[in-house]
Amino acid sequence: MSRFKNRPFTERLGYALRGFAAAAGSERSLRVQLVAVPAVFVALWWLKAGALWWALVAISCAAVLSTELMNTALEHLCDALHPHESEAIRVIKDCAAAAVLTACLGALAVAVALGLHLFYGAS
Repeated sequence: MSRFKNRPFTERLGYALRGFAAAAGSERSLRVQLVAVPAVFVALWWLKAGALWWALVAISCAAVLSTELMNTALEHLCDALHPHESEAIRVIKDCAAAAVLTACLGALAVAVALGLHLFYGAS
């Protein structure tokens, strides 16, 4: 068994934060998203959005950030295991990028739904 398995929570949290910092250090899009998330929540507060909208937006933000982190991890793994150009690696990276795009489109759909809700009223 790996010596990294079944470690205390604080140690595992440290690994996660270290991964978050590494990804933020190497990925501009993640840094942009990390700036956008607090701005989105300030907008929710200013708009006096209901609890359900807060939950939908939080889930959407988590989905975008999670897929971005997984995409970054997969890119680093692919580059480490296969540093030369490869059609298979390109497909893997493209699929991971498509996952991020899908999460972003889902978050955009939530934003559009919120806008319609605010503009046309509750329904």
